[in-house]
Amino acid sequence: MRYSQKLYLYTMLQTEFLGILKEKLPSGTSLNEAIAQALDISYDAAHRRSSMKSKFSLAESVLLAKAYGISLDALFATTNQHMVVVEKTATITSEEQLKDYFNTSYESLVNLGKGSSSSLLYSAKDLPIFYLLSGNILTRFKCYVWLKLLGDSLVNIHFNSFQPKLATLEAAKKLSSVYEKAPVSEIWDITTVNSTLKQIHFYYEAGLLDLEDAIALCKAVQRVVENVFQKMQSKDTPFTLYYNELLLMNNQVLVTMDSQQLLYIPFSMLSYFLTNDERTCEQASVYFKQQLDHSKTLNTTGEKEQHTFFNKIFRKIEALEQLLSATQALDFQ
Repeated sequence: MRYSQKLYLYTMLQTEFLGILKEKLPSGTSLNEAIAQALDISYDAAHRRSSMKSKFSLAESVLLAKAYGISLDALFATTNQHMVVVEKTATITSEEQLKDYFNTSYESLVNLGKGSSSSLLYSAKDLPIFYLLSGNILTRFKCYVWLKLLGDSLVNIHFNSFQPKLATLEAAKKLSSVYEKAPVSEIWDITTVNSTLKQIHFYYEAGLLDLEDAIALCKAVQRVVENVFQKMQSKDTPFTLYYNELLLMNNQVLVTMDSQQLLYIPFSMLSYFLTNDERTCEQASVYFKQQLDHSKTLNTTGEKEQHTFFNKIFRKIEALEQLLSATQALDFQ
C-alpha cells in the first residue's frame, strides 16, 4: 500500500472514530474534554487529535474505545467488510483462571432471558457446558479434564486426589443458573455425548479413574440427557431441541439480548473468540437458520422419533458402562 493510500485510510478511520465518539459522549461533554480525560493528555494535545493534526496511536484508540463503549468493529465495517475485530477470552492453565472464566462468562450472559427478544442458539458438538456445572461428580470430572488438558498442575494426579475449591464450584454453578430458564435452542446429533464418554474411558484406561467413579460419571451423563429430554417436553421453559444428522457442530453460540447480538466462536477447549459485529452476527444468524431448516425439531416430532433419538444416546452410555465392567471382570492377572 502506497503512503498516500495509507494516509487516506488513517484519515478516514480517525474521522469515523471521532464521529462515533461524539455520539457516545454524555450531554454537555466536549470532544476535546473527553479525549483529554480518557488519554490523560493536555487539552491542546487533545485538540490536535480532534482537529486531525495528530493521529491517534493504536493504544490511544483502544483506551478511548474502552472509556466510551465503542466497538472497534464499527470502524473496520466502513473500510473492509471482510475484516472483524474480535475479543478472545483469557487463556486457562490454572484453577484460578478457570474460576475467572466462569465468572466472566456469567457476567457476559447474566442478562440473558431478561429482555423480551433475548435468545441463545447453541451448536452442540459436545454437551453444552452449562449442563456440566451443577456441582456434582460430573462438574468435578470436567474441571479435572480441563485443567489436565490445558495446564500441567494435575500431571499424574488421580481423580480421587482432585477436589476443586468451593469458590470454583460456586462460580460454575452460578454460570449454570443463567441457562436454566433462558430461551435456548440447541442443535444436537447423537455424537454430542461422545467426547465426554471418551474422556471417561480414557482416564479409566490410564488408571487415573476408579471403576466406581467411572460408572458414576456414566450415570451422571445419563441424567444430563434425561434432564434435556424432560426440558424439551416442559411447557415452563422456552427450550427447543433440534436434531441434525448432517451438520458438523462446533460449539458455536449466537446470543441475542435486546438489540445486540454476540457470536462466540471456539478457539480452544474453553476459550472463545467473541464479536458483536452486526454484519458477522447477522450472517451467523442466517447460517444457523439454514441449518435449522434442515434439522428435525424434536419438540414437535412424534414420540417414536423422540425416543429413537434419545435411546441411541442412552445405548452409547450403556455400552460404555458395559465395557468398563467387562474390562474389570477380565482383569484377573
